[in-house]
Amino acid sequence: MKHVPNIITLARLVLTLLVFLALLAGVTMPTSGPPLLWFAFWGFVIAGVTDFLDGWLARRFKVESLTGAILDPIADKVLVAGAIVGLAINGDHVAALTGGLILFREFSISALREVLAPRGLRLPVTMLAKWKTTLQLVALAAALLRLTQPGWMTGPVSLGIDLSLWLAAAVTIWTGIEYGLAARKALKS
Repeated sequence: MKHVPNIITLARLVLTLLVFLALLAGVTMPTSGPPLLWFAFWGFVIAGVTDFLDGWLARRFKVESLTGAILDPIADKVLVAGAIVGLAINGDHVAALTGGLILFREFSISALREVLAPRGLRLPVTMLAKWKTTLQLVALAAALLRLTQPGWMTGPVSLGIDLSLWLAAAVTIWTGIEYGLAARKALKS
């Protein structure tokens, strides 16, 4: 049981690569598009669920590890980035724009953590940041589902998906501001 959470995280990384390749192939091989887009959607959903599962298992069975602490956020960011890029190349302009904001924040906070670590300063994950990840995964899954259903490109369902992407981006930016302020305070003291 000791290594199961890390194995799940590694599997999530592999599945993320397959999701991205399916999204890319869906554009480059239009005749294979629909099955590949469905694979991308379900692969993303499964990868998103494993994000919660690996952490829960590690805490539940008290097998948290440094490897897991390093791999899990990397796998999260790769999953989100892969979905955003995949949606963008498939023509989802709202996902591309909101995704750009999300990725800017994600990379900025990762860089900030790298700057703080040698000084012995940490930015612990907040509860809102955990909700941010959930919002990102739900919004991106909805956008991927929209790809599988071209009829959803217009109307209230599509508007709801776009609003969920904007909400995820707004919460992501807000948590980035919170982390920035916390880092500034930590650096001053």
